[in-house]
Amino acid sequence: MGSKSGGNNFPGVARPFGMVKLGPDLYDAKSDAYSGYLSTGNFSGFSLMHEQGTGGAPKYGTVAQLPLVRKSIKDLLSNLTVGRSGDDQAELGYYKAKTGEGVSVELGASEHAGIYRYGFPEGSSQGNHVLVDVSHVLPSFRGQGLGQGYKGGNISVFADGHYEGSGVYDNGWNISPDWTIYFCGYFDTTITRNKTYVGTDEDGSVEQPSGTASSTSTSKRVGAVFSFDKSEVTSRVGISWISTAKACRNVQDEIPAKTNLDTVVQNTKSEWNTKVLNKITTTNTNDTSLQLLYTSLYFMHLIPTNQTGENPNWTSNEPYYQDIFTFWDLFRCTTSLLQILQPTAYEEQIRSLIDIYRYEGYLPDARSSNYNGRTQGGSNADNILADAYVKGVRGAVNWEDGYKAMLKDAEVTPANEPVDSMAPDSSTKEGRGALPDWKALGYITPKYSRAVTRAVEYSCNDFGLHQVASGLGKADDAEKYLNRSRNWRNHFNSNQTSLGFKGFVVPRNSSGFIETDPLNDSGYWGDPYYEASSWAYTWAAVHDMKHIIELMGGRQTVLNRLDTMFTPGADGSDSGMIFDPTNEPMFNIPYLYHYISRPDLSTQRSRRIAKEKYSTGKSGLPGNSDAGAMQSWLLWNMIGLYPITGQTTFLIHAPWFESLTVDLGGGKTLEVTATGGDKDGDGEKVYVQGLRVNGERWRRSWVDWRDVFESGGRLEFELGSRAVNWTDGRVPPSPAS
Repeated sequence: MGSKSGGNNFPGVARPFGMVKLGPDLYDAKSDAYSGYLSTGNFSGFSLMHEQGTGGAPKYGTVAQLPLVRKSIKDLLSNLTVGRSGDDQAELGYYKAKTGEGVSVELGASEHAGIYRYGFPEGSSQGNHVLVDVSHVLPSFRGQGLGQGYKGGNISVFADGHYEGSGVYDNGWNISPDWTIYFCGYFDTTITRNKTYVGTDEDGSVEQPSGTASSTSTSKRVGAVFSFDKSEVTSRVGISWISTAKACRNVQDEIPAKTNLDTVVQNTKSEWNTKVLNKITTTNTNDTSLQLLYTSLYFMHLIPTNQTGENPNWTSNEPYYQDIFTFWDLFRCTTSLLQILQPTAYEEQIRSLIDIYRYEGYLPDARSSNYNGRTQGGSNADNILADAYVKGVRGAVNWEDGYKAMLKDAEVTPANEPVDSMAPDSSTKEGRGALPDWKALGYITPKYSRAVTRAVEYSCNDFGLHQVASGLGKADDAEKYLNRSRNWRNHFNSNQTSLGFKGFVVPRNSSGFIETDPLNDSGYWGDPYYEASSWAYTWAAVHDMKHIIELMGGRQTVLNRLDTMFTPGADGSDSGMIFDPTNEPMFNIPYLYHYISRPDLSTQRSRRIAKEKYSTGKSGLPGNSDAGAMQSWLLWNMIGLYPITGQTTFLIHAPWFESLTVDLGGGKTLEVTATGGDKDGDGEKVYVQGLRVNGERWRRSWVDWRDVFESGGRLEFELGSRAVNWTDGRVPPSPAS
């Protein structure tokens, strides 16, 4: 699901939140392989480190092996690739590919180690080899200056044939400085010979008789080749951010010598079933629906990476998670779903965020290779901390420190280092780079890139501070940030029109508003709007929805305006819609009908998107998975609720299944049942006719966290084919209005 057509899902092998994500790296000299995989191209390696479902630019593709069949190899360290033969195969915990040289490659993984099983052609007169090229990374071809760089490394082969070393790399999507990963590899098959090399473009690959090769130069590559006379070869490799000794311990502890690949695969399946897939159960038997449900659960649990005990930057007793890619994508749907599915891990992730602030000065909006970056809009970790706080995450979380971290985002402008060539005006590493305008003016002028996006997101961030300050008894701060959360209004131009509708958030300066073209103003890093248009961002301040509706002209106008966003051809094309299901800024929009007392239309619009834009195929996602953001939107649609981040509100629409149970941990469950529907939610019987919550008749179009999640709960839906007014007409809260 979603490995092609921009979904960029990682199809290889991993454990939930595991550090190792072992999979194929494909190369076609023109396409960015964001998660390593491409449907075309040649294999450049099978590496242990990948991200999940991202766009922007590739990250990792490091610590790789590549099987080769040939009598002689003239230049091993020249970015060799091997053709592919047939389609790759994958199932939970297992991946298999076949190279054009006839080698089968089977993969398995634990948390910090991977296992390879190679099947070389029987009776071949060619040599059977495995290449380890330390310089291997995933390249980028987009010309944005975000391509990863190899900066040097070392590799040593020991008398028993095992190898150890490290590689140094930089850049990637988060523009990170040098980072080092350590590795330790073993072969459980007798090695007939091995050779270690240093390679340059000028001199080719030169053997190092000592068995050790090292480099501190981008142009000087290092690696080794191992040769075998057996057709089946097994290799086990561990990685660590700390040392080669730790990498060796990781592989020996998790995949000891002579461990069978099948054992690793079964252990991985068991872990996924126990920790993730059993969290949601259903009586449904439709294969397509079940594949969508459980595949979506899988892909939203690959990152962030649990690196507790593997933090190279500081020593702490707190958990440590990284590979956050990114909160700009995840704060609307994914983090709130992780809280109910993985309460223990989620508390650890909140503690980790606060610890990153303690030692590095800012919360991350994104983070990889142990380095913050990049921040696309606001400081959206603030939204996530606020959401966790109002929904009762306590445990070992130090909320005074958490609030200090949020205050730092809200009050201290981060240094503009490193300067981002795509947005050189202010920091994209962390924090809120446009704070000087926001604090002094209450709006953001065009001297800052992404000014409108930042303004509406800073408003949401400030609402998050209001929520936490209120809970901590900081009344003055609570009032201050509630007022600041309304400053998105300073970008609202009631005279800006599009398709007959008036009122959009627009760029502005000290002289007033700047006209825009709402149908065509979606932009990128250097533009006023980031990856969505003013048609999208005008709805963004959901904490102030009542006021948005008033500014737009009332409920009927808002109804017409929302309907227009879903009207084919309204965007000026033959059949396209203004609503864009491919990116996160519009995630909320199908559900905003709730705020004008039309939850039936929220159900209709969101269900149609879910059924038409998502499928089980390789092109089954409407856009980048973005670490599971797309999948978590779909999962909420299946459950029949939609979260409003930073509030305890969940909007009610309609579930897909007759029966669904969510394990909330601690012996608590959310049970969702539906009668009168279409079993799989595929037909017309999707409208709520009536609802009972915990046995009581329910007339509101939303539930609160305390109603069904805090201690568990039960939702009993009656569905039908006709939209009826089952609510009492009240609309969900708008705390800032």
